[in-house]
Order: sequence, then C-alpha cells, then structure tokens
Amino acid sequence: MNLAPQELMIAGWTVIGLYLLLTLYFVIKGASSTKSIADYALGSLGFSPYAVGLSLAASMTSAATFIINPGFVAYYGISGFLSMALMLPLGALISLVIFTKGFRKVGTVIKAMTMAQWIGARYNNRGFALYFAFLSLLLITFVVLICVGLTKVLAAMLNTPELPTLAVIIAVIFGYMMFGGANSMVYTNMIQALLMIVVAVLLLGSGLEHFKEGFNGFMAKLTAIDPLLAQPLNGQSPLFRDWFEVVFCQIVVGIAIVCQPHIITKSLLLKKDSDVNRYLATGVVVEILFFCVVAAGLYARLAFPELQLNGQALAVDGVMTAYVLQEFSWVLGLVVIMGLISAGISTLEGLIQSLSTTITSDILANLLGRRGRQLNNEVAVNRGVIVLLALVAFFFSWQQLVAPDLSVGIFAQNGVYAYFSAAFIPVLFGIFFRQVPLAVPVAGAIAAVVVHFSIYYGRLTPYMQEGVRNPGVAAALAICSAVLLSGSMYLIWKARSPKSNTLNPVKA
Repeated sequence: MNLAPQELMIAGWTVIGLYLLLTLYFVIKGASSTKSIADYALGSLGFSPYAVGLSLAASMTSAATFIINPGFVAYYGISGFLSMALMLPLGALISLVIFTKGFRKVGTVIKAMTMAQWIGARYNNRGFALYFAFLSLLLITFVVLICVGLTKVLAAMLNTPELPTLAVIIAVIFGYMMFGGANSMVYTNMIQALLMIVVAVLLLGSGLEHFKEGFNGFMAKLTAIDPLLAQPLNGQSPLFRDWFEVVFCQIVVGIAIVCQPHIITKSLLLKKDSDVNRYLATGVVVEILFFCVVAAGLYARLAFPELQLNGQALAVDGVMTAYVLQEFSWVLGLVVIMGLISAGISTLEGLIQSLSTTITSDILANLLGRRGRQLNNEVAVNRGVIVLLALVAFFFSWQQLVAPDLSVGIFAQNGVYAYFSAAFIPVLFGIFFRQVPLAVPVAGAIAAVVVHFSIYYGRLTPYMQEGVRNPGVAAALAICSAVLLSGSMYLIWKARSPKSNTLNPVKA
C-alpha cells in the first residue's frame, strides 16, 4: 500500500541520511573512548544526570509505545488506553523510583556491568548468574518487535519493500552498535528522547479537534463507531476483557517491568549518588508524556472507523503509520515519523548493548572460565556476538512481518514478560534484604518461568482459551506465584534461624 507522498519520500531519504551521519559522529566519538568491555557496557565518560535520565526515558519507551500499542488502542478503545497509559505506567514508574537507588548501591559496590552479574555477585553464585544470562536471550523477542515496528514505518515512508528495508535497518543499527556502546548510546538516546518529546506533543495534539464538544463529545464519537470503544472494559478483545486484565495484571507487570537490563542498569552509568534524584525526575516526567502517546490510537480509530484504508484492512502494527501519513502534512509527517523511528532505535540500542555484553561476559567468559580458559579480546568477541544477534533478529523479524499472531507485540510480550517475571524476586530480595538464603531467589526465579510458560502454552485459566492469548495474564500470575513461594520460604527460614548468616553481604 503506497501511502507516502513524493515530497515525504524524498525528504525522508535526506533526513535519514543526515540522522545516520549524526549518529555516526557520536559512535566514532564513543568508540575512541571504548577500550574494554566495561567501557562498552557502562561508559568511560562522565554523563549528565539529565542526559542519562533522557536516555532512560528513551530506552524505557520503545517502538511498542509509539508504534505498536496505539494500534491495540485503535482496535479496542478506552480499555486499551487505561491498561497501557495508566495502569502499567503506575506500577512501572513507582517501581522504578523505589528500586533504582538500592540497585545502584549494590551495583556500584560489586562493579556489575549486567543484570546477570548483579544477581550472581549479590547472591555469590556463578551458576545463578549463568541462569540469568541464558534467560536474557528471551529479550531477543523485544528486539524483533522493534525491528518490525521500524520496518513498518520506514517502508511506508520511503515506499520500499519490507524485506530489504528490514535488512538495511538491522545492518546499520547492529553495525554501529558494534563500536560505540554506552559512550555513544547515552548521547544518541538523548537526541532521540528530545525528538520523541516533540513528536509526543504533536501526536497528542493531533486529535484535539475531536474535543470541541468536550470529553463527552469525544466519547460519543467513539460510541457511534462501536459502544465497546468507549467502555473501560472490552469483552470482545483478547487483552482488556475485565478488571483483572486491565488493572491488576498491568500494575503487577508494570512493577516488574523495570527489571530489564536496559532499564534498571541505566542508573549504573551515573558517576555520583547525588545525581540519582535528578536522573529519576527527568526520566519519570518524560516517561509520563511518552506513555500517554497511545491515546493517538483513539484518534486513529476516529480517522479509520472501519479500520480500513483504501479498501484494505489495517493490521494492528500498521495503524499508527497509516494515521501519521494520512493526518499530517508531509513536513510534520516527516518529523513525527522520525520520532517514531527514534523511539524504536533508542530501545534497540540499549537491548543490543545489554544482550551482547551479557552473552560475551556472562555466558562465553563464564563457560570458558569453568574450563580454566580465559576469553581474550572481549571487545572483538562482543562484536562477533552482535553479528550473530543481527542474523537471529532478521530471521524472527521477517517471520513476524509475514505471519504475526495478531501483532508482533504478543510475540515480544511473551518472551520479555517471562524474563522480568523471573528477575523480579532476585532483584527485590537483593535490594531490600541483607541476608537471604540462595534457595529463596532461585525458587522464585525458576517458578516464575515455569508458571508463565505453563499458563501460556498449556492454555491454563479461562483467559488462555482464545486464539490470541494475553501474556500479561501469564506474567502477572507467574510474578504472584513467585512472590508467594519465595516469600513463604523466606519467612520460614527467618523463623527457624533469625540470626543466620547464610548469605554473605556484598563487600566492597
């Protein structure tokens, strides 16, 4: 479907070229300061807390928030907005503030570069670290979501076929991430976040005309299309059927969602503890704005009442692109599309950085160390790992472009939710409890994965009986199960040995 006008296509090629040149500048600048895998993971430069806060907001908000999730809201209405713009952020932002200082305090003492290293050092167990290193491979599903979202947007703007567009996106982004790492990523993320702020304002303002008759008038327009669009619950959706899905599951998932390496480890980039409050304030304020962008999905539904364009059905993942190209002039459309692209690239950079570092330092180096060997030239090995990640990402992304399960968002949620469901208990107990027997976090981490995938693939509970299943339900039940199991084990241990020192506290 050819949507982009000629002016937008020509300007798009020009701006993409300039964008890549600017990115290349920061990559070269960052690469010159990257001498070790530690420099690649955490940076060797002194970053402003505001720059890191913007980097956090950009990494935490991805193509899912700007491109994919508005499609769900367009399909299912207010229920989707409540779930994705209010309930999930409520849990996520509160959790981020509560967890950050404790995570950073432990992480700076043990010199952790990755989530797996943090967990392994905190519980003094290399096997547990290796478990989480392998578990982090589930985050590849999130990489796939972003690659698909970027492909949809760029292919529509540049009028190019999706397969070669996907190949170029992966080659370019994975290519430059082989060199700069954190030293360049913080600055590219900051620029991306600033552009995303502008785009968020444009998208949220694009539907103000629908409020001429007030909020009730806006809701009446949605009701005229489908009464369920204006309801807080949508029984005909696969994701927002009742209060359990819309409120409880999203808050629980939000609380645990910060336990992703490209999010919670961002605080380790700060050089001083005094910078943490400014970092958090910047990240949280900007993030609130970004989460609200899914409201544009409601505007898109008013623009496409039948979810069709030129007689063709709009897929969930293509709604936002179609809305931007139809509703904005080519000049503003270019700005908005660059913001959508920035939303994807910013998180993709963080995922590539964290995943490649984990595979290099926590899997390959660990496995070789067990055999009495040492991994030589970790920076070069890390670049090879990124090449392999690019190939895997291309394969699964093309698969999701051709035959998605409603949306690539479902595919990504299933993998990512399983990961942070498992990470929640080790992070929670590692931050807030000084002495914890190893069995407590291990039991919670294993139980979360088993419960999540058992519910999802075993089609357990009434929520898993439809063709499209909600990974949020499986994740919420997995997190609650892990909390109950690990919490009970800890209380029993505490009652039996209140003065036990089975876990050595972290040492400087």
